[in-house]
Amino acid sequence: MATQKFTTRPEIAGTFGVVTSTHWLGTAVGMAVLERGGNAFDAAVAAGFTLQFAEPHLNGPGGELPAIFWSAKERRVRVLCAQGTAPAAASIAAFRDLGLDLIPGSGLLPAVVPGAFDGWLTLLRDYGTLRLRDVLDTAIGYAERGIPILPRINETITTVERLFNEQWPSSADIFLRRGRAPEIGSWMQNRRAAATYRRILEDAEAAGGGREAEIETARAAWYTGWVAAAIDEFYRNERLLDASGRRHGGLLTGDDLARWRATYEDPATIDFGPCTVCKCGFWSQGPVTLQTLGLLREMGLDEMAPASAEFVHTVCEALKLSFADREAWYGDPEFADVPSKALLSDDYLADRRRLIGRDASDALQPGTPDGMAPDVSAALAFADSQMDGNDGGGYWSIGEPTVAPSGEVRGDTVHLDVIDRHGNMISVTPSGGWLQSAPVIPELGFPLGVRGQMFWLDESSRSALAPDKRPRTTLSPSLALRDGEPYMVWGTPGGDQQDQWGTLLFLHHVALGMNLQEAIDAPAFHSEHFPSSFWPRLRSPRRLVLEGRFDPAVVGDLEARGHDVVVGGDWSEGRLTAASKVGEVIKAAANPRGMQGYAAGR
Repeated sequence: MATQKFTTRPEIAGTFGVVTSTHWLGTAVGMAVLERGGNAFDAAVAAGFTLQFAEPHLNGPGGELPAIFWSAKERRVRVLCAQGTAPAAASIAAFRDLGLDLIPGSGLLPAVVPGAFDGWLTLLRDYGTLRLRDVLDTAIGYAERGIPILPRINETITTVERLFNEQWPSSADIFLRRGRAPEIGSWMQNRRAAATYRRILEDAEAAGGGREAEIETARAAWYTGWVAAAIDEFYRNERLLDASGRRHGGLLTGDDLARWRATYEDPATIDFGPCTVCKCGFWSQGPVTLQTLGLLREMGLDEMAPASAEFVHTVCEALKLSFADREAWYGDPEFADVPSKALLSDDYLADRRRLIGRDASDALQPGTPDGMAPDVSAALAFADSQMDGNDGGGYWSIGEPTVAPSGEVRGDTVHLDVIDRHGNMISVTPSGGWLQSAPVIPELGFPLGVRGQMFWLDESSRSALAPDKRPRTTLSPSLALRDGEPYMVWGTPGGDQQDQWGTLLFLHHVALGMNLQEAIDAPAFHSEHFPSSFWPRLRSPRRLVLEGRFDPAVVGDLEARGHDVVVGGDWSEGRLTAASKVGEVIKAAANPRGMQGYAAGR
């Protein structure tokens, strides 16, 4: 099959190292760390802290992260789970007592333990080489001196101006200028958050004891010390407006932070051609990519044109089956009976593959792994009841996450990939702590995340809320081996779309032969057939959103097959980045959509 010819920029190639991320500041900082002698893990940590201030509407200090990486020293793939858990007081009964049948998408109630800080420090301690100051200083500098306000930051803050001014004064103090969003082209500082990080750093260095001791002292300040105390006091004592339209206090406490730590685990995997694709486990939606690739292995994709109706339809129908299984079977394996082996088995995927026909499927069709009967009736009934005859008003049709005036957000995130000359590679998708979704904790200068909105208040669901449970996150970094050797890392922001756009990138590259930049630039699409992971948990059966670069004849063919096609902007689907290594040659590419993502390397 002929490959995509047009690219917006070259695929970068070198032998020293590459960094690619959703914002040029993150990329530049990561590359500077490699130039100073740091490894891929040092670079990822420094870039990650920087992105908290470069893209504060997409992630922040109070968020979370999953990472997947290859350690050249250990010669193995590992997953780092820095997804915080639900508070001990967060039960289905507690929300029902508040008269809620859904966890709000903004405010104090949906907070989980903020895991990003421990995730970055755990990675730095175990796999990095630099000291804490080496990876924090640049981020602190950007917080103190400011970052340039790009159109999407301005648009996001403008949406929640009234909320901040009237309901969340601590957020107005940090993110508004005389009651208004900072103007495009101006610079925005967050000196209070900078002071938080600077105090943590100075306390850690003053305690002494060397590199690892500094890291542990910093972690203690956050999870058992003065940072935890500030979080505890704010969440216990404040009652603020959230997406439910009512004022609520928080459930998160200092004890919840003290009991939690980031953890390592093995990846979930599947083979596709010469590659072994590795994802986070079934506490995330990552296995959607694995199931989809397993379904598509024998569908003849290499004979299809990437922008053809046949290709789009086939991939979309496979994704719909995988997301149906996500709704029925995915959840934190420490709390739910997840049939993980069966869901990725050849026999199960072969049975599911037979459901892919010429026409668009109407139903949400989870399978029966190990003979277990699925039940998604409650989720479907709730999602459908929320529609009130409204198809979502094109809420998802622009392809990028959207902010509502009450602060709730669908899927805002950042992403970064790094490969160094030693052969280490890492893919990270930090998220949460969005400036628009929760009120700023005044003493700290930043808000916490609202990932708890992804739990269902339905005891029968595997992603039902329970104390100390991980929400079924949409965050989904990716890594692939080729012939047993580390080959590539990639990912994208985008909530439920992450494992749609990420799967497309992989298919464009591995099945259709495009280089990384071609695979990113190729026209993309996504499905909205299944219940959203984000408040208010809507769905649009048979909805298929295409970029405007698809041929009108393709649109007509897909509509004839029964898809409810929405055509978005020409460059509206995804914010992908990717990097690969074959022998000594390291390559990278970044998404032109949004005009912020860049790759660098030499």
